[in-house]
Amino acid sequence: MKLVSYNIQYGFGSDGRYDLSRAARVVADADIIALQEVERFWQRSNEDDQPEILGRLLPDHYWVYGPAFDMDASFRSDGGIVNRRRQFGTMILSRLPILWSRLHLLPMRRTVAPLNTQNAALECLIRTPSGPVRFFSIHLAHVAVEERLEEIDYLLERHRRAPLEGGPWSGVDDEPSRNWTNGGAEPDCPQLAIWMGDFNSEPGSAEYHRIVGDNPYHPGAAYVGGFSDAARLAGHGPGALHTHVKQIAGETRKRQLDHCFVGSPLAARVRSVTVDNAEIASDHHPLFVDIDLDTPEPGGR
Repeated sequence: MKLVSYNIQYGFGSDGRYDLSRAARVVADADIIALQEVERFWQRSNEDDQPEILGRLLPDHYWVYGPAFDMDASFRSDGGIVNRRRQFGTMILSRLPILWSRLHLLPMRRTVAPLNTQNAALECLIRTPSGPVRFFSIHLAHVAVEERLEEIDYLLERHRRAPLEGGPWSGVDDEPSRNWTNGGAEPDCPQLAIWMGDFNSEPGSAEYHRIVGDNPYHPGAAYVGGFSDAARLAGHGPGALHTHVKQIAGETRKRQLDHCFVGSPLAARVRSVTVDNAEIASDHHPLFVDIDLDTPEPGGR
């Protein structure tokens, strides 16, 4: 299966031009797409409903959207109120049905300067041929390491508790006449997960090591219930890839801020990781991951 993580910068390319169709074209061939910086009803993006537009541009994909924050964008028309919400968040699209989703608002710190915003992780359950996997589209804070570490700790705790907490609902419906379960069985909620997104941190950073648990004596060590860096598993060393280019203190910095972290049982299934550095549909470059989720585990799972 082909995965892609892409911060689309709300449709603005590195050339300053707004065009959502370019971002959709970049990711159209992927089976599972994790997008960040997707918005609804902002003046800067023509007050477009970007999730709806992207859904139409990618008609072969199911999709869900998770707003990290929600502000009023309503207006009066023809004597009534047109209710609209200005939103900014993350999105997942999949060729396979998205069985359930939920949004995790991440810890944040109030700033005096610079501007800081609420961030979120969108979690989706997709039943792949290899079994059920929880996929995340994650956007971590851009301001400071301390805030990102708090966000990662929150996500790791949610990950550890996944088998205990279960999915959106659990147990036996004690009010069957109200049909709370909609006639379905308790939804899957495996610990196995794949995190994709803009982590605003580079390989070798404190944030990176908090996720993968690497150390210089055992690089790429995979812990049971933990995560491994798909790029490292595909043979890329630190600094081999970059997904963002920015002028910092007069210097052109090429940084890998976008990552895919796979649950340790999937470590041997990563085939390749690539970045399209020629793409200009955003200020970030898309990160593509080819992973074998098309074949079942031996003996089933």
